[in-house]
Amino acid sequence: MTLALQRLARHAWQILALVPLFALSTYWIAGELALVALAAALPVVVLAFGRPRAVDETGATSDRVIARLDDMLTEAGARGGATGCLVIQFEDAAHLCDRLGRVRQSEVLSACVARLRGALRPRDLLYTLEDGSLAVVLATSPRLDLEIMVRIAARLQLVVQQPVTLSSGPVQVTCSVGFCSSMQLARPSGLALLDAAQVAGDEAASCRPGAIRGYSADLARARADRDALRAGFSAAVQRGEVRAWFQPQVSTDSGEVTGVEALVRWLHPERGCLAPGTFLPAIDGSDLMELLGQTMLTQSMAALAEFDRKGLRIPTVAVNFSQQELRDPHLPERLGWTLDHFGLDPSRLTVEVLESVVAGDGDDVLAANIGRIAAMGCGVDLDDFGAGHASITAIRRFALNRLKIDRSFVQNVDQNRDQQNLITAILSLAERLGLETLAEGVETPGEHALLAQLGCGHVQGYVIAKPMPVEELAGWLAAHREKRAQALRIGVRAR
Repeated sequence: MTLALQRLARHAWQILALVPLFALSTYWIAGELALVALAAALPVVVLAFGRPRAVDETGATSDRVIARLDDMLTEAGARGGATGCLVIQFEDAAHLCDRLGRVRQSEVLSACVARLRGALRPRDLLYTLEDGSLAVVLATSPRLDLEIMVRIAARLQLVVQQPVTLSSGPVQVTCSVGFCSSMQLARPSGLALLDAAQVAGDEAASCRPGAIRGYSADLARARADRDALRAGFSAAVQRGEVRAWFQPQVSTDSGEVTGVEALVRWLHPERGCLAPGTFLPAIDGSDLMELLGQTMLTQSMAALAEFDRKGLRIPTVAVNFSQQELRDPHLPERLGWTLDHFGLDPSRLTVEVLESVVAGDGDDVLAANIGRIAAMGCGVDLDDFGAGHASITAIRRFALNRLKIDRSFVQNVDQNRDQQNLITAILSLAERLGLETLAEGVETPGEHALLAQLGCGHVQGYVIAKPMPVEELAGWLAAHREKRAQALRIGVRAR
């Protein structure tokens, strides 16, 4: 009896229109007392066992998305056609929270979700997944090929990215979209469709801003590779496989070594020496980035202290930090503790900040953190300058010491007049802003010579030295100093 009542309650909201008919039939068949009993029982049943279900399954688990996809696949198999799944990820949601506060962030995201609901067809369903991303399950369609899926993804993305008006002004949210149609899978199932859409969504998020990606077998293999690297990274750090290699930086005026940049390498036992581009995408956005940053910082400071004891003093070491680390309010303290542990002055550490990070709109938390780091006495380099879209206003907000000119401007600068004009403009800008300059990716003596002639203060690249493990750096430093001393002796004899 209870089970029957529960089933009745689950459908009660659809059959409320039939209540008058039930009442009349009950009175006609069983009399007044039965009508009174029905009137008393029906509200109790509905309130105890039932609740209205909305079209949008906010707060849904992946299991419910999978179940809905399975239903659509069954329908497609019976009637013909196909279904599909899209995964939408809001970009920089944490940054939005810092700028607006949690209440207004929620207001903005809720407005975006409401717009998406209005853009969907009646039988399409929108779900909020556990990680905050959104999943859209498409109703069956006779044709749902790649072109149609791209159009649907672009429409939903356009809906999300329309400015949301708050009392403080308009706010724009960007999103990335990944998708998969059941027509793309050899053996479609609800689980396979959701997983494929999430694979494409992760790829789109890594290609931000505003990327759209469709599922492919290559993406699945790449994701499996990234998952394996991510799963093994922490243990690799513990085993000492993740190492800091160092690339020297020299003065174009004196030829002296003015610093080194710490560059990560993973000495993988099976795959050999892995460059950062191979494994950084696997750990980007996770807590492993903080582990990597601390590992690089510790190894770099230990190397400086060891070289000081050997009499091979290196003025500074530059360490890269991710955006999420630079926004960590505890980062300045961590830098101070590590410097104190190795007995090093803050001026021996240079923090590198990507231009794409500085170009972010109004990130006061990051700007304040960098200001604190600079106030400690650490240097701050703006890395890859020219490759991003940082405005002069954005640059002035940050406590920078030096611009690192991107390799794209340095390449063939001794042969390309346009490149020379660009470098000259950058050097002039740096001079007006009171910033030093370093050209990275210098590979030929001609590039080195012209950069020195144009007034670039420091250079770094293969023409000087390739990145090397700490065990090789001491020998290189000794050889470089001997080479400079010999050049000076030759210069004295020539005079």
